Amino acid sequence: MTLDPVATIVWIVSFVVVTVAVTGLARRVGWSAPIALVIVGAAVSFIPGVPAIAVQPDLILYGLLPPLLFAAAIRTSFADVRARRDGILLLSVGLVAFTVVTVGFTAWWVVPGISLAAAFAFGAVVAPTDAVAVTAIAGRLKLPRRLVTVLEGESLLNDATALVALNAAIAGILASVDPGAPQLNGWGILLEFVLAVGVGVGVGLVVGFVLGFIRKQLKAPVLDTSLSLITPYIAFIPAQFLHGSGVLAVVVAGLYLGFRAPVIQTAESRIAESLNWRTIQFLLENAVFLFIGLSLATILPAALSDGPGVWETVLISAALLAAVFLSRFVWMMITTSVYRFGPQWLRNRGWSWRNGIAVSVAGIRGVVTLAAVFLLPVETPGRAFIQFLAFVIVVGTLLGGALLPFVIRRLRLPPPNFSQEMTEVHMLMAEAQNVGLARLDEEVTDADEQRVVDRLRVNARFLSDALENPPGDGVEPPARAYNRLRRIMIAAERDAVLAARAEGRYQERAVKSVLAKIDVEETELNLGKPRSGE
Repeated sequence: MTLDPVATIVWIVSFVVVTVAVTGLARRVGWSAPIALVIVGAAVSFIPGVPAIAVQPDLILYGLLPPLLFAAAIRTSFADVRARRDGILLLSVGLVAFTVVTVGFTAWWVVPGISLAAAFAFGAVVAPTDAVAVTAIAGRLKLPRRLVTVLEGESLLNDATALVALNAAIAGILASVDPGAPQLNGWGILLEFVLAVGVGVGVGLVVGFVLGFIRKQLKAPVLDTSLSLITPYIAFIPAQFLHGSGVLAVVVAGLYLGFRAPVIQTAESRIAESLNWRTIQFLLENAVFLFIGLSLATILPAALSDGPGVWETVLISAALLAAVFLSRFVWMMITTSVYRFGPQWLRNRGWSWRNGIAVSVAGIRGVVTLAAVFLLPVETPGRAFIQFLAFVIVVGTLLGGALLPFVIRRLRLPPPNFSQEMTEVHMLMAEAQNVGLARLDEEVTDADEQRVVDRLRVNARFLSDALENPPGDGVEPPARAYNRLRRIMIAAERDAVLAARAEGRYQERAVKSVLAKIDVEETELNLGKPRSGE
């Protein structure tokens, strides 16, 4: 069914409205928003009149994936990723390879008529975890910080390994149909992987460096944010064109620019970029799950005509889901054993069995799996059925991820120490303000009014004095008390400004200017609080 432009706009607006409404309702009642969106999308897809969603893999890989990865990368701590690089590499490379082999042989064994190359292609399709889904789940749970870092780092980097494995399997599929088609042996796969990583990292660094230099010259937040919005595409497309990993290019560029943001951007530009990318990330990551559900009506009929039968399909789906879960669990137990009983430098990393179990449960698949399975050539044996099985894996791992809160509670993993984090924030702020005071003493002259200098000194010494003279037991810390009381004052101040506007005593320009200043201070108070998802 072809839609005219007006109908297309109506459906897009409806899509966004449903996404926001379902996500908001799910959060309010404590449900998993990704699962709720998939269920709603699947139900809506069978309503007469709803347009059929045909998955376009290039649209997802080139259109949706780059901004999703970039939004996650610029908010990911480069220092934390570097500190946990060994664990992240074991998952993003080692676990992907192990999953491709394990799930591939399982699929070859249980799916009728599938070739070994097609089975390994399916293993590569379902191997990578999804950055969107992992971030959505981890953001709702009070997981240890280093555990969140490992999960997010894995989901950002494992796409490159999986896509290289998929390309090798596709070459095998085509070779079985056309003996003259190029094939990849073990060395060829290794060379392709090295090329993908090298080119991807190189393009990402070049893009990050060049755009960082350009953005440092821009002072207007609108221009800076506009350039930021196209950065993932500037990194992804050239890397793909050069046969590298566009995924790695986007991630590296995002990590670099996020790390260098305090140096290359103004404060106003950083705030504007953060707010814009948070909005884009929210809309895209939740829309992806609704899109996955809507695609069911397109996938299911072809799978039923191409599959072995209902009960056989149920058994095959169960076997493959078990293979996906067990491969991750077994790999994590092996990895944890290496950390626990391996060389001293690995034992010093302090990776516990409880961490290993938590990571093994958090293997959620998403949009990359759905896009990758549609990259399979039409010559693939049982292609429609394989696409349906990939959909089952995505939904099954999402349901498995819903068990993560229960697993975390049973494992009794220590949550982030918010009190300690806030103390560190105050200590660092006090240290910075002491440097500011020293600079103030160097710059102040007799021409500066003493009231101004005294006000600056009082404000700068507040945190230092609070840390040096802590309150007694049972007394609210000064910084927390200031935050609470200042919020009450801000609410009263905003009401007063709105009352003055209603009475018409001031021009609208003055009203908006004062409201903006109040908003900035309230935002500053909010930024001082650590959040579980970050």
